[in-house]
Amino acid sequence: MQTNLEKHQATRRVTFLSAAINTLLGVAKILVGWVVGSAALVADGIHSFSDLVTDGFVLAASHYGHQGPDHDHHYGHGRIETLATLFLGSVLIFVAGGIAWSSLERLVSSAVIPPPGYWAILLTAFALLSKEWLFHLTRRVAWRIGSKMLEANAWHHRSDVLSTGVVMVALVGSQFGATWIDTVAAVIVGLMVGKVGWDLLWESGRELVDTALPAATQEEMRQVAKSVSGVAGIHDLRTRQSAGHTMLDLHVVVSPRISVSEGHEIGNEVSRRLRNAFPALTDLTFHIDPEDDAGEGDPSRFPGLPLRPEVEAALAERWGELDVWAAIREMELHYLEGAVTVVVCLDEQSPFESDAVIRRLEARAHDIDWLSHVEVRRLAGAPHLPATG
Repeated sequence: MQTNLEKHQATRRVTFLSAAINTLLGVAKILVGWVVGSAALVADGIHSFSDLVTDGFVLAASHYGHQGPDHDHHYGHGRIETLATLFLGSVLIFVAGGIAWSSLERLVSSAVIPPPGYWAILLTAFALLSKEWLFHLTRRVAWRIGSKMLEANAWHHRSDVLSTGVVMVALVGSQFGATWIDTVAAVIVGLMVGKVGWDLLWESGRELVDTALPAATQEEMRQVAKSVSGVAGIHDLRTRQSAGHTMLDLHVVVSPRISVSEGHEIGNEVSRRLRNAFPALTDLTFHIDPEDDAGEGDPSRFPGLPLRPEVEAALAERWGELDVWAAIREMELHYLEGAVTVVVCLDEQSPFESDAVIRRLEARAHDIDWLSHVEVRRLAGAPHLPATG
C-alpha cells in the first residue's frame, strides 16, 4: 500500500503531463481551425483549454487530500478527493449533454460546414490518439495508487477522446458532404459519457454517505478477527470508505476474567491481522467487551453500575466492623450481566475459611441490588486494603 505522499507525487506527475498535452492540443486546434475555417475544431480547441481547469482542480485536491490528520481533520483530508470525484463526474455529464445538444442544434439549423481539409483531419486524429494514450496512462496510475479522483480524471480524458471523435466524424463528413453522421455519433457519445459521469457521481455519493463495504468483505473481516486466540466473538463491525481507504470499527469479546492489558493485546493482534489481510485499511478502532452485548444498544443511554469508589464505600459501611475486613488485601470488581461480582483477596495464610467468609459478607450486603455475589481468592505479597469505617 503506497503512502499518501507517494500517491500525491504520482498524481502530480500524470496530471502535469495531462496539462501539458491539453495546452499543446488546444493551441494547435484553435490555430488550425481558424486557418481552415472549422468552427468545430476551434470549439474542440477551447474544450481542450477547459480541461486545464479540471487538471488544476485535481492538483489542488491531491495537494490538500494527501495531507494527514490535523487538529481540524482528525481522520485526514481524503474526502477532498471524494468531492473532486463528484465535481469531475458532474463535468462529464455536462460534457455529454453539450456534445449531444450542439450536434442536434447544428442538424436542426442545417448549418453549412465547409470542407476542412486533410490537415485538420490529421490533427484531430493525432489529438484523438494522444488523449486515448493519456486515458490509459492516467487510469493505470489511478488503479496502482487506488485513487478514484484520478480515475475520474482518466475518464474525463476518455470523454475528450469521444468528443474529439465526434469532431473528426464531423470533419470527415463535411469533407465528403455527409454532415448528418455527426448527429448520430454525438448522441451515442453523449450517452456513453453521461453513463460514466453518472457512475462516478453514484460511487462518490455512496462514499460521502458512509456506505459500508460489501457484506462478503465484512464477513471476511469478521472471520480474520475471530481467528485470533482469545477472541470469543465479534459484533458491531462497521465499515466506511474515504478516497480509497477503509475505516473499521468493531467490538471484540474476550474472557471476562483476564487482565485489562491482556484484553488490549488481544485487540492489538486483531488489528494487526486485519491490516495485513486488508491493505486498504488505514483506520481501525476496536472496543474490548467482557461479554457479548450485541443488540443491546448504546450503554451510555442506560443507567450505569457504581464505580470502585462507590462500591468500596458501600462495602466498607457494611463490612467494616467484621474481623475479616482487616484481612482483605484488595478487591477485584467484575461488571457482568448487569451486576457487580466482588472478589475479595485474602492472604494465603489467612485463618478465615473461604466459604464462611462468603456467607458472612453476602449476608451483610444482601440489601445492595447491584451486587451479584462474592468470591474469595488467596494471594501473597500484596498491600492491605486500607480499612475504613
